[in-house]
Amino acid sequence: MTASDSSAPSDAEAPSSARIYDYALGGKDNYEVDRRALEQVMEGFPTVRIAARHNRQFMHRAVGVLADAGVKQFLDIGTGIPTEPNLHQVAQERAPEARVVYVDHDPVVLAHARALLAGSPEGRTAYVKADLTEPESILSAAQLRDTLDLSSPVALSLVAVLHFLSAEQNPAGILKTLLDALAPGSFVVASHITEDLDPEGMQRALEMYRRSAVYVQARTRDEFTSFFDGLELLDPGVVAVNRWRPAIEPPSWLDKQVNCWGAVARKP
Repeated sequence: MTASDSSAPSDAEAPSSARIYDYALGGKDNYEVDRRALEQVMEGFPTVRIAARHNRQFMHRAVGVLADAGVKQFLDIGTGIPTEPNLHQVAQERAPEARVVYVDHDPVVLAHARALLAGSPEGRTAYVKADLTEPESILSAAQLRDTLDLSSPVALSLVAVLHFLSAEQNPAGILKTLLDALAPGSFVVASHITEDLDPEGMQRALEMYRRSAVYVQARTRDEFTSFFDGLELLDPGVVAVNRWRPAIEPPSWLDKQVNCWGAVARKP
């Protein structure tokens, strides 16, 4: 899954989580070190590509639901390398006037930021170079303030990013800081890997991630659900991402292949 890290696009010696995720989704913006890292993870978690694809599809469905419901502002943190359709394309297809701000601090994502800024003529898109662990710097960024009106509802997207934060980095606190700055009626869309659905496979995968110097923290359903304390969960609540409002009911065995919780919640 995607997240920000410190490797530069010219650094082919250290894996980048953004490039690993790009490779998992079938992209070409990655190096041999990234491909090797993902292939190591696949030794323990062979369905990681399936998980990445369903995570992406979850984001598409959630953004579509919110855009159809009238949400016209989106803040996507941990953007990753552009993979079409991007969030702004999903939102602006339904609401051409939608405004989207992307946030990441990985230089490899910055190098592709222009692809994220090609939105509809009626809407606006912007890119903020900032770190999720410093939410105040995101909220105070001029590009964000010029693009979004925080006195009106905003959909905050944290898809496949919170699991790159340790307990010491206080992901719940970071999420609270972000949501406190957003108007009532705002939403959060989030997903998070877990060991709940395939403990042995995910434990092997996490070990492989860490050997590649990419920190990942799996969390239980209860731990992930606690991030939404004080919010109103949309149906069907916290479920495997492949089960969040799919067009077709997925088979039960797919949950184990995806190993990722997802949810959408509303700030009252």
